[in-house]
Amino acid sequence: MRVLIDFVAGTPERFEADVAVIGAGAAGITLARRLLAGGKTIILLESGGIDYESGTSHLNAGENVGETYYDLDKARLRFFGGTTAIWGGRCAELDPIDFEYRHWVEHSGWPFGIDDLRPYYDAARQALDLPSSNPGLSDRTDLLDVLSRDELAVRICMFDREFDRFGLAANRALVADPRLTVITHATVREIIPGESGRSIERLEVRGPGHRTTIVRARTYVLAAGGIENARLLLASNSIAKPGLGNDHDLVGRFFMEHPHARGGRLLGANVWGVLKAFAQHRNDGVDFAPLLTPSIQLQEKLGILNSALTIAARPQVGGKRPLMNQAYLYAKHCVAPTKAGRALWKASRRTAREYKRRAGPIKPWWSCVMGSSELTLVLRAEQAPNPDSRVVLGRGVDATGMPRVQLNWRMKNQDVKSATALVEAVARQAASCGLGEVEPALWLRDSPQKWVFDKLVSNHPIGGYHHMGTTRMAEDPRKGVTDGNGRVHGIDNLYVAGSSLFPTAGWANPTLTILALSLRTADHILMQAERNG
Repeated sequence: MRVLIDFVAGTPERFEADVAVIGAGAAGITLARRLLAGGKTIILLESGGIDYESGTSHLNAGENVGETYYDLDKARLRFFGGTTAIWGGRCAELDPIDFEYRHWVEHSGWPFGIDDLRPYYDAARQALDLPSSNPGLSDRTDLLDVLSRDELAVRICMFDREFDRFGLAANRALVADPRLTVITHATVREIIPGESGRSIERLEVRGPGHRTTIVRARTYVLAAGGIENARLLLASNSIAKPGLGNDHDLVGRFFMEHPHARGGRLLGANVWGVLKAFAQHRNDGVDFAPLLTPSIQLQEKLGILNSALTIAARPQVGGKRPLMNQAYLYAKHCVAPTKAGRALWKASRRTAREYKRRAGPIKPWWSCVMGSSELTLVLRAEQAPNPDSRVVLGRGVDATGMPRVQLNWRMKNQDVKSATALVEAVARQAASCGLGEVEPALWLRDSPQKWVFDKLVSNHPIGGYHHMGTTRMAEDPRKGVTDGNGRVHGIDNLYVAGSSLFPTAGWANPTLTILALSLRTADHILMQAERNG
């Protein structure tokens, strides 16, 4: 039996399995692995091949009509392993408050609390070879503890050190499982329900050269990413005219990112001590970095979001990046992310990591001393859920006949208010402990307030390429597209996986939570199959 089929070479007219999974990224692969362990037969459909191809990438192209954003054909990758092929590996759990209803955050609240997700977080950490608990802060605890009293909290990001963890080379054993059929260059054009609309009957799949095939399964899982999940549900409209799961016009709404910005600068501080405190570190073989978030008390008192802030050496406003950083960004953003291009990026990243580990903060310290850089407050913010921030079907169609996507990313006053409050809290804490003086960025004092991006503050100056919220979970169909298990409301056998499920974004990068939710949904599917015999 062929378990890896390339649609380019042709394929049978139909396929059948217990579960059909759309998308071979982190969510789809994690879910498929769990379902296979439960004894199910799986068809895993990947729109791209096993490496980057410019033609396939162009299927992502669309139109940005809201906030400034990355070109959509470059905002995600279509091939086996998905966008994790150029993932920086940053991992963190959401905070307990992120799951709760916050009366000061409209549309907040998950259908379950963090306790329901803890065992799946543990399994997700294990899948990424991360420890079950965060590493200690060692000799940097004093400074961070002083800064974080009362108004701030210290959080930890860990880093997956394996590149291409979800690529084909790292998943040969998975692909070799005879119960798994992987079909590449297989783009799902439409998810088609039966006449009643309450269950999915088949998938219409298209490949190069106008090839088509039909996939049938007992259960279907959409795991194509935060933009594509919404796009495919909206475009599956031959029977349900508004699109699947869209009876209440919610599919595609609540698009969220983690917007980045320069929050200001720290003056008169011990540069070496600050850089050492916030630098990426290694403890017992685990790479990690600390950052600051507003405390729960401060969030509730001021009505703000759960954003993150770190202090790092960055070029001054209007300055230039160091040559090593320019080379890294060229390798990541200007070279096509083929296997060779990714190898160049990996090499530059490994070199930078090893240099930082061995040299510590010497280079950024020197750049601050010489005046080419400054101690910068780097914001990675939570965005408030906003129903007007949305993905819709745009003009024209792609090579498969799928309508192009249009992104209207919108932010709210609360986003800027929260960033301002976090910077002000850091300023108060820094002054009270004699660390230095915070000078907030000018844009935080502008009126009217509007988020301002800065190309020098991050390797990803706009946001983290985190596409969240477009098929949000809620037990009430009038408030969400899926229930707490990821099942689309009103459809018995269609599920969604990935960060499009997130009702709120929190401060943490989404990948660890994506894996945890995928495992939870897989277990629910297995349980339902057992109940149904």
